[in-house]
Amino acid sequence: MLIEGGDARHLALSLRARVGEEVSVVEPEGRLLRVRLESVSPRLVIGSVVFEREHRPEPVGRVTLAVAMLPAAALEQVLARGTELGAHAFLLVQAERSIARASKPERWAGICREAAMLAGRLRVPEVEGPFPPAAAWGRAEEPYLLQPGSPRRLADLVQPPDLTLFVGPEGGWADSEVALAGDRVLGLGPRNLRAETAALAGLAVALAVRGD
Repeated sequence: MLIEGGDARHLALSLRARVGEEVSVVEPEGRLLRVRLESVSPRLVIGSVVFEREHRPEPVGRVTLAVAMLPAAALEQVLARGTELGAHAFLLVQAERSIARASKPERWAGICREAAMLAGRLRVPEVEGPFPPAAAWGRAEEPYLLQPGSPRRLADLVQPPDLTLFVGPEGGWADSEVALAGDRVLGLGPRNLRAETAALAGLAVALAVRGD
């Protein structure tokens, strides 16, 4: 088996893989391979397959996280951990109370790619935006807004199978942003959560009630 390009560089430089080591390789067709490395360089990694099995890691329901722009560390945590959990995609929102403004599409894409590799996923979630709230809401599939204190619980929402969860900034959604959602407002419980905690908890709940 030959591994080239970015995957070879990641194995050789980031993971510091060595000859004789065994690594897991995910094939897009849905197979998980165990590969023993025979040659390692940043340009080309060569190995032999010692084991393989069927691998179906993608969730049944496609849950997208629409996250208000957060400080860099918090946003990157949501992208990395959300990818590991099984987020279908990320939609970034320039909310009224967002502090962060910088757009870093290449870095965000790289974070999701590395997290997808770590989790053994078949696909890398796309990151779009940031968009103004109304534009983000308009392009989202089956959008729902998470808001503390909402009597309607996300855990009770089994349908639709595919949806987009809007998670606000640390200062919360502005009234005009909540108004965009109409009656599509959901809660995670009685406790106040940091934005990154709410995003990951919401994703985990949404996937769990959809059988993941």
